Amino acid sequence: MMIKNKVIGGVLLVSGTTIGAGMLALPVVTGLAGFAPTLVLFLLYWVYMTYTAFLILEVNLWLGENINMITMAHRTIGKVGEAVSWITYLFLLYLLTTAYLAGGAPVVVNCVEMMTGLTIPEWAGALPLLLIFGFFVYEGTKYVDLLNRLLMLGLVIAYSAMTLLMAPHVDTHLLSYANWGNFWLAVSVAATSFGFHIIIPTLTTYMHHNTAKLKKVILIGSIIPLIVYILWEMITLGVVPIEGPYGIREGFQEGANGATLLSEQLGGSFVSVIAQMFSFFAIVTSFLGVTLSLSDFLADGLHIKKTHLGRFFLVALTFVPPLFFILMSPRAFLSALEYAGAFGVVILLGLMPPLMVWAGRYRKGFKGSFTVPGGKPALAAAIVVSLIVILGEAANKLGVF
Repeated sequence: MMIKNKVIGGVLLVSGTTIGAGMLALPVVTGLAGFAPTLVLFLLYWVYMTYTAFLILEVNLWLGENINMITMAHRTIGKVGEAVSWITYLFLLYLLTTAYLAGGAPVVVNCVEMMTGLTIPEWAGALPLLLIFGFFVYEGTKYVDLLNRLLMLGLVIAYSAMTLLMAPHVDTHLLSYANWGNFWLAVSVAATSFGFHIIIPTLTTYMHHNTAKLKKVILIGSIIPLIVYILWEMITLGVVPIEGPYGIREGFQEGANGATLLSEQLGGSFVSVIAQMFSFFAIVTSFLGVTLSLSDFLADGLHIKKTHLGRFFLVALTFVPPLFFILMSPRAFLSALEYAGAFGVVILLGLMPPLMVWAGRYRKGFKGSFTVPGGKPALAAAIVVSLIVILGEAANKLGVF
């Protein structure tokens, strides 16, 4: 019974880590391609990211408990791998913090307007998030954990209510739209929505290296977000048109999120309020976890003691750079997620795992209780896919295509 409970808990940890504020951006970046291309993209990403997650599990089972991604890279690839992982991890956490602050700002602005009738600048909407939730990050894990449980409950309720209430509004004609030429627009952002790999070392310790249970947890835990995302795409792409005010194209150009577009399409209805609540809960639950991780990472990497002054300094280091970027870029939400996906998630969670396993298996002769099938061809394919995404996104940012 205890093992079953741990399996359920592990599945929830994987799916909870995967599902976050990134899903709010998915309809905006996938909508210009359409539902069918999006479905193909999601299935490809699920296969790719689940495979690399199993690679992380293999490395973790070689090296034992109480290790992290950076230690894994150092023990398998060496100092170069450690340096790349360290830089990429920091880069990713800063970009995600930027995205969540930027994504939360319009929600705060809309809430203030609905309650008071006042319209405040969008940049000012980020300040309440920074001040309120920065306080919880300052206080540490215990307070974040308590708040996060309440917010996760709100997220589940809001998502369930929105799914049920939005179903009658779905227009199947909108779902039939397809433009495969816009497929690439969603590749980088979608990557941020399928990453849960950093939780695997914790799961390995939690489940006492039980390989069979760990494989089940990763497989089931990764399928749940896939289903959630497909339902979310059906709802949003079936309600929000491509063109027109508050349409997909306008949302993409302005860096809006899917829940905001839904809310605007439905006007002042009760469903639009639920959409705003879902947006808020999705952003804040991700925001808390990422900023706490970033704060701890900076404390460890810079050897900052968690005194009152030290914690204040860590909060400043965590939030000031993202806030600066938000003030500089009106499209910060989507831009940060695009860069995080292509150059953060894909490098750290897509490219590094097959490189670590290749080095561990074939250069250092590591062996453990679990070997991911596919051998060198599968590892080479994962490396090639990662490089295609990274180089393709770099070319896209440089205007090559």
